[in-house]
Amino acid sequence: MSRYAIQVRDLGKQYRIGAVVTRYPTLREAMADRVQSIFRRNHHPAETIWALRHVSFEVEHGKVLGVIGRNGAGKSTLLKILSRVTEPTEGEAEIRGRVGSLLEVGTGFHPELTGRENIYLNGAILGMKRAEIDRKFDEIVAFAEVEPFIDTPVKRYSSGMYLRLAFAVAAHLEPEILVVDEVLAVGDAEFQRKCLGKMGEVAREGRTVLFVSHNMSAILRLTEETLVLDKGRLVMRAPTPEAVDFYLSQGFSQTGERIWHPDEVPASAVPFRPIALRIRNAQGQVVDTIRSVEPSAIEIEYELSAPIPGLRVGLYLMSTRGEYVFTSFDTDDPERYEQFAVRPAGRYVSRCLLPANLLNEGRFVVGVNASAYRVRRYFQDEQALTFTVDATGAPGTQWPEPRLGAVRPRLEWQVEVA
Repeated sequence: MSRYAIQVRDLGKQYRIGAVVTRYPTLREAMADRVQSIFRRNHHPAETIWALRHVSFEVEHGKVLGVIGRNGAGKSTLLKILSRVTEPTEGEAEIRGRVGSLLEVGTGFHPELTGRENIYLNGAILGMKRAEIDRKFDEIVAFAEVEPFIDTPVKRYSSGMYLRLAFAVAAHLEPEILVVDEVLAVGDAEFQRKCLGKMGEVAREGRTVLFVSHNMSAILRLTEETLVLDKGRLVMRAPTPEAVDFYLSQGFSQTGERIWHPDEVPASAVPFRPIALRIRNAQGQVVDTIRSVEPSAIEIEYELSAPIPGLRVGLYLMSTRGEYVFTSFDTDDPERYEQFAVRPAGRYVSRCLLPANLLNEGRFVVGVNASAYRVRRYFQDEQALTFTVDATGAPGTQWPEPRLGAVRPRLEWQVEVA
């Protein structure tokens, strides 16, 4: 028996850009289109893009491997190929063992079937006997917390219920290889912790796990080694701490400013167009490093080509290991929310003011979000820019040891003689 659960050799996947999805043609239409294609050939070559190219790696049995990279790096395409959802254009991937996949909410579910029927269907797809599924059934339902609805067609489930049941099925039906894409972000914080705990348990049982996530804390906690993908190519495989540090240090502006070029903004963002993200110090200068003892600001410049009702523009501040420090939006204040109930077309700057004595020393990551709550997300860049905080002169710097935590507030203390 081979020591490897997964072997990938020179894998590549090519997609056509702008391919139109049409209904199934009749025989007559198919034949007519075939004849016409002879005359069209070489006149209008189709535009293509390589989602993956020349990717090779091996995963030993029982290994927990992380996969990280920016949006569009090819992570999900890789997992779809390994899960046999799509075929590679070139190269090959050899899988040894049953594969359980959670690539998106409700992967493999039939909407007309009930939760109970979908559990048995997924088990059968994995090649499990009914007795094996019976043994795990109660545990799956309890984990998913959908017992009152287990005999309801899943098309009537909310996205959260879909996710809970899908994850429970994928994690409990004992596949030799578990493939999990970035779907845990759909659930609430309590469910995410529950899922991460279960994944840790699966890993400790010696099963092979491939885990894609933008949450660096989860990657560091669950994986031993990590692949870093960039523009469809494998740029690094290393122990997870080394890979995470490499990933977080690559592709970010070191000038305190991030400017989005037109080809970096998806068409789905219209009518919102991000222009720039900047870090400004107390003097208003664009900088890469701010002092913790002075006020500073993070500003987002953007343009609207049409009015947007309910728009909120905000940021996520994270440590370089992916731990969230805070989230804030420009319409969190009720009065400003009323003022910008509908934001007219035009050019804007939304500026978040950071007070002095807030952040501890270290490197921080800024993510950007523009959305209308529960209506539409126009644009998101989880790791748009990094900057450094210098703690010189901050409270407690007379002591040589580093202070733990992302914040370093100047708090009022009282000392009394009893």
